Amino acid sequence: MSGYVLTYFPVRGRAEPIRLLLGDQGVSWDEEEVQFMDWFGGKSEIKKEAVFGQLPQFKDGGFVLYQSNSILRYLGRKYGLAGSDNQESALIDMVNDGVEDLRLKFTRLVFFEFESGKEKYETDLPNHLSAFERILSKNGEGKKYLVGEKISYADYNLLDLLQGHIHFFPACLSSFPLLTALIERISSRPKLSEYLKSEARIQRPIFPKK
Repeated sequence: MSGYVLTYFPVRGRAEPIRLLLGDQGVSWDEEEVQFMDWFGGKSEIKKEAVFGQLPQFKDGGFVLYQSNSILRYLGRKYGLAGSDNQESALIDMVNDGVEDLRLKFTRLVFFEFESGKEKYETDLPNHLSAFERILSKNGEGKKYLVGEKISYADYNLLDLLQGHIHFFPACLSSFPLLTALIERISSRPKLSEYLKSEARIQRPIFPKK
């Protein structure tokens, strides 16, 4: 047993890239769910422990870590998913920062601006996605992963973000064949495919239901 415990709300949210990474690596983990009513109602004990007052929380035995991207980088280094040298590691960090920038815009849209800003967001989305398409095109003509020869933690993060966009904008990748192929390539990895088909994953919503 890995001794991993992932604590988060009963949604995919920011914990899902972590789950994708662990699932693809064939690593087991325990889930601890925190209900939104308890968290925002002051009934959650873990909120008092959270370093920045946020989830997810990740436990590796007695080691406790917060901030989703820090958890991804930690696991990326632990499982050899953070680059083969310093330059690859820097590029993976760069791409992951780009994913984070788009995730912030996407989260703001879904939570605060969906009715008023959906049309504009969808119009602007190709400008954001084209950056990732170009990155892919420069690495093995788009037939590999985002950086180098191996999958990295940034690939899992981007996969989750793209799947979220497809949920709300089903045709958003119609002009991005390399991103479409990347999703198929990663999702078909045997262990990850098994996780993606699991009941826990299917039943877990992307965002809280309004």
